[in-house]
Amino acid sequence: MTPLPDDTGDPAAVAGADAAREALLRLLLDGPRKFTRLQVAAMAGMPPERTKRLWRALGFPDAADDDRVFTDADVRALLLLSALIDSGFVDPGTEASIARAMGQSLSRLADWQTDLLADALARAGEDAGPRGVRPEEAVAAARRLFPLLRQVQDYVWRRHLAANADRLLTPAGSADRRELAVGFADLVGYTTRSRGMGGRELGAMVEDFESIASGVIARHHGRVVKTVGDGILYTAASAIDAVEIGLELPEAWQAEDRPPLRVGAAYGTVLTHLGDVYSPVVNLASRLTSIARPGTLLVDRDLVRRLRGLPRYRVRPLRRVSVRGYDDLQPWLVRRRPAGEADLALETMLDEMADDVLEEDDGEDAAG
Repeated sequence: MTPLPDDTGDPAAVAGADAAREALLRLLLDGPRKFTRLQVAAMAGMPPERTKRLWRALGFPDAADDDRVFTDADVRALLLLSALIDSGFVDPGTEASIARAMGQSLSRLADWQTDLLADALARAGEDAGPRGVRPEEAVAAARRLFPLLRQVQDYVWRRHLAANADRLLTPAGSADRRELAVGFADLVGYTTRSRGMGGRELGAMVEDFESIASGVIARHHGRVVKTVGDGILYTAASAIDAVEIGLELPEAWQAEDRPPLRVGAAYGTVLTHLGDVYSPVVNLASRLTSIARPGTLLVDRDLVRRLRGLPRYRVRPLRRVSVRGYDDLQPWLVRRRPAGEADLALETMLDEMADDVLEEDDGEDAAG
């Protein structure tokens, strides 16, 4: 439902909607749109091509040279960026990458917040009766809501910085390379199931998935790197936390009306860059996920090494497989060990066999 309708055919209504839209834009952009792209570049002391590159990196469509779509806030933002570069905080070669990462993250946030406001206005319109919500009321609601959203965003941003405070104190050049566990979780048969679902039903399922997964990951000290419809990528500093996440996610998600979940995880050196993670470890976790059976967790050898001697887990090697990028991949199945099982002779023998496989792999590595 559009909060500012202008298709009523009533000239007064159209004029009112146009005025409200302009007022809303002024509120969001912190002033009237009065400058062209070239004027903004000149006032900020930047080459026009550079401002265009940054504008595109932020995810916005090109503006014609004579379009007056920029404000004083745009000039201040470019001056601030120049100051950051001059201070050495931002390297000139990475400014576009930083803008792209911020644009992608905040674009999704803005989409959600727009839906939030639109839904609130739709409910208010239903309560208001036949007259609905007038455009000026929509603008007034935005004036109340946006400052609150800004304060909440600032709080969450600071808390996330605080959660990464230790990385600010690491030696120069080492903060972007870390030993981490990386996990993938995806919904089995999501594509087939989603074809028969309506938009609202599909949206509700995705929202439930992200909500449950985020809760489980946060509870075990992990971090959500990104979500992609039917899957979620997470990291954890502790191998045990990564395994607990991988075991609990399918259990927490399981329901008759939901597709099953499978998880793969691996451990090793990971490069963190602009909020994302890069490493063969990430690819390995993805491949393990692709061969996992519904409701199970598969891990790599390096993660298994960190589980040795822990009686709470049952770890079993599976048959080696060939997948893209790995000709002889050894997956390991991890499950929780039922109470009392450690006393069973058969399970003790299987534990010893698993240790033998792990030692053979270690010996091959040493010989290689």
